[in-house]
Amino acid sequence: MHTPAATADATPPIDRTLINALREQLRSQCSQPVTLIETHISWVLLAGERAYKVKKPVRLPFVDFSTLDARRRFCELELRLNQRLAPQLYLEVLPVCGTPASPRLGGAGEPIDYAVCMRRFAAGALLSEQWAAGRLQARQIEQLADALAAFHERAPVAEAATPWGTPAQIVQAARDVLGSLQPLVAAGAIDTLRGWLAERKRTLTPVWTERRATGAVRECHGDLHLANAAQVGDEVLAFDCIEFDPAMRWIDVASDLAFLTMDLQAHGRSDLAARALDAWLQRSGDFAALRVLRFYEVYRAMVRALVAALRASQPSAPDAAPAPLRTADACPDHLAFALAAAQARPAPRLLITHGLSGCGKSSVALQLLERTGAVRLRSDVERKRLFGLGALERSAARSLEVYTAKATRRTFDRLAELARTALRAGWPVIVDAAFLHRGERRAFRALAAELGVPFAILHCHAPEAVLRERVAARSAAGNDASEADVAVLQRQIDAHEPLDADERAIALEVATDGAVDAAALAARWLAGA
Repeated sequence: MHTPAATADATPPIDRTLINALREQLRSQCSQPVTLIETHISWVLLAGERAYKVKKPVRLPFVDFSTLDARRRFCELELRLNQRLAPQLYLEVLPVCGTPASPRLGGAGEPIDYAVCMRRFAAGALLSEQWAAGRLQARQIEQLADALAAFHERAPVAEAATPWGTPAQIVQAARDVLGSLQPLVAAGAIDTLRGWLAERKRTLTPVWTERRATGAVRECHGDLHLANAAQVGDEVLAFDCIEFDPAMRWIDVASDLAFLTMDLQAHGRSDLAARALDAWLQRSGDFAALRVLRFYEVYRAMVRALVAALRASQPSAPDAAPAPLRTADACPDHLAFALAAAQARPAPRLLITHGLSGCGKSSVALQLLERTGAVRLRSDVERKRLFGLGALERSAARSLEVYTAKATRRTFDRLAELARTALRAGWPVIVDAAFLHRGERRAFRALAAELGVPFAILHCHAPEAVLRERVAARSAAGNDASEADVAVLQRQIDAHEPLDADERAIALEVATDGAVDAAALAARWLAGA
């Protein structure tokens, strides 16, 4: 992507008197350097334990901060919206009084501007910085995705009278981004993405309509990339959500998630993107989102490419620090990702696990989804969801019988329904269940045949002593969705039906009492016909 020289010349200069004077005032108060971070729409001053965000008086195609009243309203809205996800960080809105050359934060007088006051987090806490330092961990991404799913669950649903999340609004938003990108990128890229959008409009219009009707369009974060999430103490917090345009935050929850999964993939961490998706799905149960997630990933990548172009077109103060990880070396090519994702061909396939409790099938399935981007359906989680239980809730605490034969049939019916949804949406699927009975396995093999996708069985095993040790330890810890104890394991040993010769011919066999070569296992699965 390139930015024509005329673009920078067309950007009107912004008066920096106020922000420079505020910086000097804070430097005097703190008796230490004050860092100025600049984005295309804001300045942020880092002073001691606080950060002060001042909106630039800009008018752009997607935002208008050109008046004092608008900046006040958007500061107040930014505070309210971000306190939903990061109340520890967002403290108050302060008036800026005095004059541009001699301003003061707070106090009496007629405001000349406004600043959002935030608690500052440690340097290097941003997930984008963690990624650059090679420290970004799966547990951080899973925590963030789980929190995002919980946030989506309680977020307000868009009212029927609003335009948010309608097919027309979704398509127009994508067209607007493409229109803004057109003078900045090669014509061939725009043609490819326009063709992709036309095809998605044709196939996804009924899906978008259904998603809206079922409450998937909610007041979300709207801008959840790696530089808008940080490790703060023991928590990973999302911050800096969209306040300036309701259309950008009243969106399908899948679009909110897609920004995170897209950004991880664009940063070369498809493994963590898969972990984020898995954590979000296990918490939300919204597997219908898979039908639109890839569309939103491409759209989000286009938006990110446009933001990078706008930022490159704006002049900065000579000593302003760029927004974290905005250098050419650190910033991924989101346009390239959008083009690749738009042209990718789905490759759905179905894998079911097989093995006794404690055999490690869930652990191996997790390693496989990291390497393949597969969707995982966990019987232990979906069984509990049918009874209104969270993954780690214990059924006995609610006096529920969730392991009866009837409950098991309901669980496998639900797994088949979800697998069908994900496979039809073009995703590889791993159904993580014991599958100890041939009838259960045959039903899913028939599903794969019906949908015309490859089918395989992941057969995990370990010595009985190892199984008993693992099950006892897991049961004592209480940190897994499975409620199987040693007694359940014994009943499984006595009653399970081993794979027959026909099933063994399509099985991927894994001994889990030793090291598992997950990369080789994933390659074998994907290579299967």
